[in-house]
Amino acid sequence: MCHKKTIIACYIGYIVQAISNNFAPLLFLILQAQYQIPLTRITMLISVNFTIQMLTAAASALFVDRIGYRAAAVTAHGCTAAGLVCLALLPDRMGTPFIGILIAVALYAVGGGILEVIISPISEACPAGNSAYAMNILHSFYSWGSAGVIVLSTVFLRVTGNGSWQLLSLLWALLPIVNGIAFLKLPIASPVKENQSNMSIPELLTEKGFWELLLLMLCTGASEQAVCQWASAFAEKGLGVSKVLGDIAGPAMFVACMGLARVMHAQLCRTRPLNRLMFYSSCFCVLSYFLIGVIQQPFTNLLGMACCGFSIGIMWPGVFTRSALLIKRGGTAMFALLALSGDLGCAIGPTFAGYMAGLKGADLRFGITCSICFPILLTIGAWRQLLK
Repeated sequence: MCHKKTIIACYIGYIVQAISNNFAPLLFLILQAQYQIPLTRITMLISVNFTIQMLTAAASALFVDRIGYRAAAVTAHGCTAAGLVCLALLPDRMGTPFIGILIAVALYAVGGGILEVIISPISEACPAGNSAYAMNILHSFYSWGSAGVIVLSTVFLRVTGNGSWQLLSLLWALLPIVNGIAFLKLPIASPVKENQSNMSIPELLTEKGFWELLLLMLCTGASEQAVCQWASAFAEKGLGVSKVLGDIAGPAMFVACMGLARVMHAQLCRTRPLNRLMFYSSCFCVLSYFLIGVIQQPFTNLLGMACCGFSIGIMWPGVFTRSALLIKRGGTAMFALLALSGDLGCAIGPTFAGYMAGLKGADLRFGITCSICFPILLTIGAWRQLLK
């Protein structure tokens, strides 16, 4: 039986993943100025991070069951810590600073990719009265972690100066180190019952309804990141505020509302069907895109970003929970493919929004308006789940 300490370690695991996804982008302009790296190469790091995470998630379906969840958890935390340490040390110690940064990003991307696959099934295997409740609370820690990384890093650099970013990277590395050590001894149960066997990837792909769940994950990732990745720039442009306030009013507010939604839905899932909550949330997501993209009023646009974070909050953990309920033997392969689909959506959403914005002279409002296709597809998929 899993202890409460294992659940706490899973919570911290999602905070660690939030560090790997949100810390480096806060340093892009600092890195560009310090090492004279072209902005095109700096922003390429986002694509490298998501691509490696997707590849790692896909590979996890093949190696996690072989090496075990404990070894995978320790490896993931070790890679994340190594990436953050390398980010602080390598650029100044290599002839080409960008190569050092790239190595660091690759390391923590591997860690983030493994964590994305294993944390949910480890938590799912722990006894809980309501799996939807437990999954929402678990995933809320990614949101709280993201908000914490953004706000604390912004305040730290504001107080100590941009030159202390390397110290900050080393400080953030302490969390995965401590949590990785904890996973060495914590009890970890198998997500599949002893009398059952995990489904293979070919079996999963022939499972009725699994493709719908994959599409839901893709649209969830796209709907989330099409707004989140552009939230800071949109806030700065719409309100004319500084980068510090833009980061707090944009992405930090978005992920904070997402975390709040997950905590609230965790309570609601005790008494209300999960598929109905997912459908209502997806409809609200369409409305939030309307508030961001169609109505040309800055306060309403910011309200729309907050509503988008709130509306999309339940979808990622909701799809994980629905999948575990509908496909009992899905195991590692199922969580890996769901994570892969979600990451693919995370890459497609902001790319599509940025491309469409570029067609109208960098008009982010137009780009986000065009991206409303993702929450619309999400609503259709959630409606399908409502019929089951």
